[in-house]
Amino acid sequence: MKDKLNEEKKRVFITGITGQDGSYLSEFLAKKNCEIFGLTSKKYSDNAVSMAALKKLGAQVILIDGDITDTGLLAKIFKDIKPHEIYNLAAISSVSESFKVPEKVMEVNFHAFKRLVDEAITVVPKVRIYQASSSEMFGQASAPQNEKTDFRPVSPYGKSKLRAYQEVVLEYRRKKGVHICSGIMFNHESPRRGEGFVTSKIITDLSKVKLGLLAHLELGNLDVERDWGFAGDYVKAMYLILNYDKADDYVIATGKSHTVRDFVNETAKNLGLKIKWRGRGEKEEAVDDNGKILVKVNPIFYRPKELSVTIGDSAKARKILGWNPVVNFEGLVKMMVKAAMEHYV
Repeated sequence: MKDKLNEEKKRVFITGITGQDGSYLSEFLAKKNCEIFGLTSKKYSDNAVSMAALKKLGAQVILIDGDITDTGLLAKIFKDIKPHEIYNLAAISSVSESFKVPEKVMEVNFHAFKRLVDEAITVVPKVRIYQASSSEMFGQASAPQNEKTDFRPVSPYGKSKLRAYQEVVLEYRRKKGVHICSGIMFNHESPRRGEGFVTSKIITDLSKVKLGLLAHLELGNLDVERDWGFAGDYVKAMYLILNYDKADDYVIATGKSHTVRDFVNETAKNLGLKIKWRGRGEKEEAVDDNGKILVKVNPIFYRPKELSVTIGDSAKARKILGWNPVVNFEGLVKMMVKAAMEHYV
């Protein structure tokens, strides 16, 4: 690996590179002529759309097969490439799944991250490190939420991200002088979003309903509200956060929330499906003009603990970093529907 290094280029190491954020970030950094190294596990890298995007970048991206919990591998990578910047995007990020495997979530999202930072600063003391924090850390805190809002996480995922933020990002920055920062990211989606997320499920299954490949879409709580943005906009924020002179933490969000029902309505509109809602709670369903059920609620998809509303206040990032989201809610859904229909037709 050492023989391939270009000493004139900025070397960037990205964990979780094959996820939606990793692929968009790689495209963004490639335009800045960075040399990109990405950690990916063949066991978990099933995002074909993101992988295809990475392959288009050619030799500018070097993928390294491995797991973030493999400390020995991380040590070797850092000694070989001596990165200028590290973006830690790897995580067990499904909130619903985190209730099933809380210990594994804590191991990957906190312990492995801490070991990664320890190894990195041992080899490259002046390396800059970005941590992908999450709005799930706020949990039950009242909205809108910003950098001064108290954290009240309810999910194992949120708790693991908070521990990584408090015990690594804050502690290492304050006590060890490490240039480590984080983006407290609210929900962000794209056509590259993994299948385990509700937005992807809505887009995919309603597209199948439209094409006659599926009878109907089943969802959990339709009243849940989320602040949804576009992943392509959010990776630009990651870059701005890490490359600002002072290491700090920023909430990244659109400042607008929509319910799951809103997301269904917008998706249906883009698919040319006319739907109307009837019933309430677990009996609620959406039907077409002929009374055919297109969407129905299934209590099996309710989470053990659900956050009712998340809205982010990103005023700090907008003022200091000059960051602003470009794609709005309607534009996001439109691009996701377009990509889904191109896949199936």
